[in-house]
Amino acid sequence: MFDIERWQEIFDTIRKNKLRTFLTGLSVASGIFILVILLGFGQGMQNGIAAEFKEDAATSIWVWPRRTTIEYKGLNPGRRIQLRNENFDAIAGQMGDGYEKGSVLYFPRDVKVVYKNDLLVYNIAGTTADLQTIENEYLSEGRYINETDVRTNAKVAVISNKIKREVFSKLDSPLGEYLNISGANFKVVGVFGEYGDDEGEEERIFIPITTAQLAFNGGDKINNLNYLLPEQGSLDETVANTDKFIAEMKDYLHEYHGVSPEDDRAIRVWNPIEEAKRYYGLTNNIKFFFWFVGICTIIAGVVGVSNIMLIVVKERTREIGIRKALGAKPWSIVGMILQESIFVTAISGFSGLILSMAILEVVGPNVEIDYVLNPSVNFTVAFSTVIVLVVAGAIAGFFPAWRAASIHTIDALRDE
Repeated sequence: MFDIERWQEIFDTIRKNKLRTFLTGLSVASGIFILVILLGFGQGMQNGIAAEFKEDAATSIWVWPRRTTIEYKGLNPGRRIQLRNENFDAIAGQMGDGYEKGSVLYFPRDVKVVYKNDLLVYNIAGTTADLQTIENEYLSEGRYINETDVRTNAKVAVISNKIKREVFSKLDSPLGEYLNISGANFKVVGVFGEYGDDEGEEERIFIPITTAQLAFNGGDKINNLNYLLPEQGSLDETVANTDKFIAEMKDYLHEYHGVSPEDDRAIRVWNPIEEAKRYYGLTNNIKFFFWFVGICTIIAGVVGVSNIMLIVVKERTREIGIRKALGAKPWSIVGMILQESIFVTAISGFSGLILSMAILEVVGPNVEIDYVLNPSVNFTVAFSTVIVLVVAGAIAGFFPAWRAASIHTIDALRDE
């Protein structure tokens, strides 16, 4: 039942001790405020890192050959390893169920790209349709290299948004235009873009892998193997699945090319998921530290509430004695002190919550810091934290309240 007289007493006590109540509430509100802001920036770091890894699919694998560094089966070190079509086909046959997409890259040498008598300085790369998904590229116009292009050795090319701006700026669309690549005309059929600010990948012109190998004396040579693996239920499971695939693939390539199993430099593999795991592990540690700092600040505020309630009990000892002499029950005394403690804690906690959430809502989308994107916090988590704080405030107020209820009536009346 709502007891208006008790609320009047609480407000009277607050009015008589405005500065003390304000400072107590400020310590509690600042604890919630600091915790929510820190958690928001912790989430912002995770958002920023996730955005960084979206530039390439996080579960992609990139394989390229180098020179051997260890003698093996009578073969001297220093041999250059050359990947071939057979390697890609064999991996597809042996481990095809282990990946979602697979592609290759071949970079022909000494090619000239000309458009209307203008020499263009861009790289030519032969590839297949799946590279678009593995590279996480998007299409701005037209289409990408497809299976028909690869099967028919088509003379088609896909250029980047950067090349469109630099070479075809006077045209509404570059589709249908022709690029002369070392004497052969290639029709532009698509324009792609890369996510993120790095335009390094947009220096390439893609053509079908079979056309690149046939037209530029590539034979069956390839420079890179590229794969996209499926995501598993958790990051650890995804990493474990990726490591297993890489180990099986390297075993095959080492055996095929006569490379020592201990030679880690002959065939190199770049796996973004391992780097992502390290970054996410770092952010989790930072978030744990943020939680620790925030909770310590909240505890300091709760201790402050408890100390203030002890002071309140001391100041009102004589009043409590009178109440007990008039027949007030112990739990009535406890309830009076608890109600004031909970009220101060709840008002302060929700004030800190509202202010911090408002700042994150307004400032968060405008934050432009490396590896920090849109700092925010789950409202349910923040609200639950305030509820826990209120419960902690009730506990903090209970002990002074119980002390007040335990004072003998005669001793209370004698208190000066």
